[in-house]
Amino acid sequence: MADAVPDLGTMHHRPLLVATVIAVATTGAAYVFGPKAQAEQEKGGKKPATAVATSRVASAESSPNCPADAAFPKRELRGVWIATVRNIDWPSKTGLSVQRQQAEYTRILDEAVKRRLNAVFVQVRPAGDAFYRSDLEPWSQFLTGKAGGDPGWDPLPFLISEAHKRGLEFHAWFNPYRAADDANISALPANHPARRNPGWVVKYGGRAYYNPGLPEVREHVVKVVTDVVRRYDVDGVHFDDYFYPYPVQGARFDDAAAYKKYGKGKPLAEWRRDNVNRLVAEVSDAVHRTKGWVKFGISPFGIWRNKAQDPTGSATNGMSAYDAIHADARHWIKSGTVDYILPQLYWSRGHKAASYSVLLPWWAKEVRGTDVHLYIGQALYRVGSKDEPAWTKAGELPAHIALDRKQPEVKGDVYFSAKQLLTNPLGVLDRIVADYYRRPALLPLIKGLDGGKPAKVTDLAAEGTTLSWRSSPGARAYAVYRVSGKGDACATASARNLVAVVPATGGARQSYTIRATGTYYVTALDRLHNESAAARVTVANVG
Repeated sequence: MADAVPDLGTMHHRPLLVATVIAVATTGAAYVFGPKAQAEQEKGGKKPATAVATSRVASAESSPNCPADAAFPKRELRGVWIATVRNIDWPSKTGLSVQRQQAEYTRILDEAVKRRLNAVFVQVRPAGDAFYRSDLEPWSQFLTGKAGGDPGWDPLPFLISEAHKRGLEFHAWFNPYRAADDANISALPANHPARRNPGWVVKYGGRAYYNPGLPEVREHVVKVVTDVVRRYDVDGVHFDDYFYPYPVQGARFDDAAAYKKYGKGKPLAEWRRDNVNRLVAEVSDAVHRTKGWVKFGISPFGIWRNKAQDPTGSATNGMSAYDAIHADARHWIKSGTVDYILPQLYWSRGHKAASYSVLLPWWAKEVRGTDVHLYIGQALYRVGSKDEPAWTKAGELPAHIALDRKQPEVKGDVYFSAKQLLTNPLGVLDRIVADYYRRPALLPLIKGLDGGKPAKVTDLAAEGTTLSWRSSPGARAYAVYRVSGKGDACATASARNLVAVVPATGGARQSYTIRATGTYYVTALDRLHNESAAARVTVANVG
């Protein structure tokens, strides 16, 4: 993204250059404060295989006799953000044909699969609009070039089904408070909520925002999110780092009337944080009441507070999300109103004001002892940039993954953004895959979500080069493991032997092409990747 791109829906992914003085922010420099700130496997021949023996064995994943293999974590979220705001990632520009839009999207997904990722975070509501057919908000201008312009199809079912077809979890990414990219709400479609409810809107820094202090705004956001969860087969709901707007020099966020009406004597900053916390809790409740298996998480700015502001904060010297944009990630973690937290740690290990090496253990400590998962937002977009020497080296980002693996609380990484997934700057993705993603990974299991182990795989058999088995009720996918020889009691304990996660297809049987002799184990996975016991078959004479 060029520096000229404003801080729209992806400041949550831009050069988080740390600012020690918040007031220097301007519309064009908002990226100073936020992430979007400026904007191996098997080998062998193909002779017919012979199935020697088949049986069912229990899962070894949690067995004390089968220790975890740190080099091959069995469960690890590996995701990528796909930003639609201002056509950052997809679609590449407005007005494309349906076929071109679809081709561009599936190319991103195919690249994600190639890099052994297992989740996509797709921006479906970048600015009070919709990338899906909605009765609540108008079509996004980033589809046709005109706000409210009907693109002639509903993209969201396609976006979801193509992800699922490739074994990728689909998180629908919403911006909760941005009403429009332009403060001129008269240019919006007549049915836009900001046009129908001008009292909801606060103009700030050249943009229009919904006032977080109004109960009716919270009600509308909850309704929008619930509508998507109810009508579409999403796996998660995702918010980025935009809550109250990032500071703009010389500008005042005019919520005085709402504060007077609803503040109840609280200090202004505390009241604002409470407004955000209320929305987060209400969205969390609505998501889980609508579909108990859908995840809800937030990707906050990487600094909660600095030690200078709070002795329990991080040893950093940058913008405080708690104070500047009234986002209290600690509260969400402690109250359990998020299933996961995904801080955007877009700084190098040696950054003087906000070191990755300092922030990573700080966030790990915050989730320790809770059921909230911690994933890390990685600045893939910064690789190769010259704004800091560390990012000119291909080893910086892989070193972040190495540090993550040493923190047991870290359960995965998400990369910003899809554009760099396609360009692979400095060959960094080749390096990450070779060093850390040599095997696929199952999704981490979040406690409290509705799910369970599917039925065990039955009728596992090998014929020719095809391993096949009867479809298991409730299975979204199947994990295939392979070991040399006649088996191993710990074969499914880590990803060392995991050769594939096979998305379920229709029909009575599922299949996988094998390329080597050995003993194969197949387990069934539900949509959350709860795993059944394994079926086993030993295959000879493939080579």
